[in-house]
Amino acid sequence: MNFKPILLLCANVYRFARRIFKQGFHPPFEWREILSQCYAMGNRSLFLISFTNFLAGVVFTRQSRPSLASFGAESWLPSLVSQAVVRSLGPLITGLICAGKLGSNIGAELASMKVTEQIDAMEVSGTRPFSFLVVSRVAATTLMLPLLVVYADMVSLFGSYLTVHFMNNTSFRLYFNDVSGHITYLDIFSSLIKATFFGFAIGFVSSYAGYNSENGTIGVGKAANIAVVVSMVMIFVIDLLTLQFINLLR
Repeated sequence: MNFKPILLLCANVYRFARRIFKQGFHPPFEWREILSQCYAMGNRSLFLISFTNFLAGVVFTRQSRPSLASFGAESWLPSLVSQAVVRSLGPLITGLICAGKLGSNIGAELASMKVTEQIDAMEVSGTRPFSFLVVSRVAATTLMLPLLVVYADMVSLFGSYLTVHFMNNTSFRLYFNDVSGHITYLDIFSSLIKATFFGFAIGFVSSYAGYNSENGTIGVGKAANIAVVVSMVMIFVIDLLTLQFINLLR
């Protein structure tokens, strides 16, 4: 088996990551572009995240209720849903949506700039295209994913509350008192840590695929496809690794 392409890819990924960290922590910083990317990314994905996580809260609550009711433990429904949403469901759904929505946008955008030689023109003009195009997008996805996950968790829990309210006429105060009593700081911390790693993975993979695209216009579609697929795989890998680490702390 020829390992040369794999080793070459690993070397290129390492150099790309080293370049991101080197330029990301050395001035001048592209604050305006980072804020612009944060706003654009949040604006692009907010509706999808709201709709999907609301339905996830409703569906998970309705599916969990019969199982708990068969054991006479229907009162545990708010605590079960809240722990599932905060620990795993909210970050995972949000990460996958952002991988599909933001990853494809970043990959296709940078690939189209590469194909039309806009990046080469920026380098010739003396600007810092890598910092402006890549570092800003990686920083934006890393910063925005935790915020979007917090919002997604709230939407999912609200969808769950509405379902429980219509089925059992449970009050808002009673439901969220039960929720807050079963969510620990470790649950919140692990959720935010996972979201941060998800965001970095999406930004890194998508930027790498777009910035190193080849083969003209065909490379644009290929870069968008690689950005989405690899980002989703990375999200599941990161979710598994962080779950193992957090379980050691419980």
